[in-house]
Amino acid sequence: MASWAELEFDAPELAARAQRCFDAHGHKTIATLRLDGSPRICGTELVSYDGQLWLAGMPGALRFADLRRDPRFALHSGSDEPEVWRTNPDKAGDAKVAGTAQEITDAGVTAAVAAAISADAPPKDHAAAGSFELFRLDITEIVVVRVIEDHLLIESWHEGQGVRRAQR
Repeated sequence: MASWAELEFDAPELAARAQRCFDAHGHKTIATLRLDGSPRICGTELVSYDGQLWLAGMPGALRFADLRRDPRFALHSGSDEPEVWRTNPDKAGDAKVAGTAQEITDAGVTAAVAAAISADAPPKDHAAAGSFELFRLDITEIVVVRVIEDHLLIESWHEGQGVRRAQR
């Protein structure tokens, strides 16, 4: 499993494109597995801090119960119509990340992430107030899809395989 910092080292251009996609939308969509094995999708927020990607959310969130049981996840950045991609480079494409999530209960780490969240959070944000659950995301794959002229460019990184590009 790779940290975000390791991905930035191994595939800096792809990581930068993915970060722009994630930054373009406040809410992302995460897929987890329910107890019965069926998928659950939820809106969530993503925190980038100290070379890691983090999920922080309200205590008791079902997605966190899912991740404790089975840490596998897929996270989507959100997307705009391809026409927006052509005219606004900051929103050019969408990104997907998959891997496993590890719950973090260490008070020092939690406080540091809370401080990072507080810098950008609205006053009543639960995570900024310190009442939140925290998971670190370990990455096994990332995919960024963009429109280039008249085709899709699909760039992917899988752990141990480096970056690959395909056109459709």
